[in-house]
Amino acid sequence: MVESALVLPIILLLLLGMVELGRVSNAYLAVMHAARHGARYGAVGATNDEIISRVLSSAAHLDSTNLTVLINPESGRQSGQDIKVTVTYPITMLTPLTGSIFTEPITVRSDITMLVE
Repeated sequence: MVESALVLPIILLLLLGMVELGRVSNAYLAVMHAARHGARYGAVGATNDEIISRVLSSAAHLDSTNLTVLINPESGRQSGQDIKVTVTYPITMLTPLTGSIFTEPITVRSDITMLVE
């Protein structure tokens, strides 16, 4: 019983850390996937509004109000140029212990550059 009382907090700490790491990894993969979709859509001639709409629909399970999409260049894209889509998303920690360690939200970011066709 005493050994369980000593080991249980450590096991719970590891378990909650894995849950938070899984949340951050899931958000990173969603942001990377959304940026790739946006860059590909922009590479075939879509407008900025269409690119942003595609990014938001690709990352539908994330809170779209916190999702930031930057497109470079913003206008005048021509065939042979690069288009760069940057998507960022802040993640706040859910568990109290990790929330006290990471007081600021962790920001996941993905930059995807593609050649305009």
